[in-house]
Amino acid sequence: MEHVRGTLGHDRVSERRACRVLGQSRSTQRRQAHIPEDELRLVRRMTELATSYGRYGYRRITTLLRREGWIVNHKRIERLWRREGLKVPQKQPKRRRLWLNDGSCVRLRPAYRDHVWTYDFVFSRTHDGRP
Repeated sequence: MEHVRGTLGHDRVSERRACRVLGQSRSTQRRQAHIPEDELRLVRRMTELATSYGRYGYRRITTLLRREGWIVNHKRIERLWRREGLKVPQKQPKRRRLWLNDGSCVRLRPAYRDHVWTYDFVFSRTHDGRP
């Protein structure tokens, strides 16, 4: 962003002024991003592990990567994890018993109207708190 052509009669705007107007530090214009040469392989492996271990977060994935011989920091893995948009899925709620007494494993669904009923217990209490 060395010099920017202006449209209000000025030929150029200095870097100093442009950065002041944008509210950013001038050093951001000079710093080159350093991407390590192993980052593509690391991201690929991290994604593979996250896919095969669906409930593992970045901390456990970091441990697995270290066991494989990667020299990685958990903060680096967290940064890459967020950049790649990886998330640990929410835990599914526990369902009721899935099997029947005969050993079959079929969850019964209502077959017709009024096939499945539920009980709703309502308790009332007296003014002194007794049921």
